[in-house]
Amino acid sequence: MRQFKADPVRIAYELDDGPGQYRIGLLALSNDLATERDFINMRPCDDIALFVSRIPNDDVCSVESLRVMEPELTNATAQLIPGSRLDAIAYSCTSGTVVLGYDTVSRRVHDARPGIPVATPITASLAALEQFGADKISVLTPYSDDVNSQIYDYITAAGVEIVAFTSFHYPDNDSMARIPPQAIYGAAIEADRAEADALFISCTAIRAVDVLDKIERKIDKPVVSANQALFWQALRASGYTKPVDGFGELLRIPVSEPFFT
Repeated sequence: MRQFKADPVRIAYELDDGPGQYRIGLLALSNDLATERDFINMRPCDDIALFVSRIPNDDVCSVESLRVMEPELTNATAQLIPGSRLDAIAYSCTSGTVVLGYDTVSRRVHDARPGIPVATPITASLAALEQFGADKISVLTPYSDDVNSQIYDYITAAGVEIVAFTSFHYPDNDSMARIPPQAIYGAAIEADRAEADALFISCTAIRAVDVLDKIERKIDKPVVSANQALFWQALRASGYTKPVDGFGELLRIPVSEPFFT
């Protein structure tokens, strides 16, 4: 058998750290059409690298379908550039975190990648609302009421008062992803209340980030959405501290040092 031998590279060079000074691992649901797109669009520069793994899940978003997702979290995390550095991991399911609990989500992720900060949409959103000093909020979701009740209980248990709760009432992820951004804008204006300090738009499956600036200009108060807050917390946990423009006031807030809450 002929032995093939390629010529060696003779130029002088050294290996660098690879792509991405700030590396975020994204755990997205298998049928999530929005989060990966939103994260890519919100990235201010190529120094922020995004690596994605998908979690098998049912198209019907129910409390039961969210519960059975738990063991898949570790498997999906293990597929995130194994053996290479990650600075933060973002689990992209608001309702999944509410049903499973943050401690369960982080434990399952850390079973595969211990020691890496884990951001979730609901905990990131609560941290964002705290950043704005929002004690009273209006809420807009796309969910059916079995999931809505879980969201309501989680937020109020955290000490935030909900003055209005509005929903598109879709049971399936495909329909949620097909809600036009302009409809989200209109529903957000309808969902807002004068006594609310901020508006929270739940669910990573909907394209709310497209209209966050527009909503904020209209209602003259902070608007926090699931994907925006998740990206914000993962970005800051990765060590990136500069403001990001175009996706709501939250991302424009500069920080003096990396943080994670």
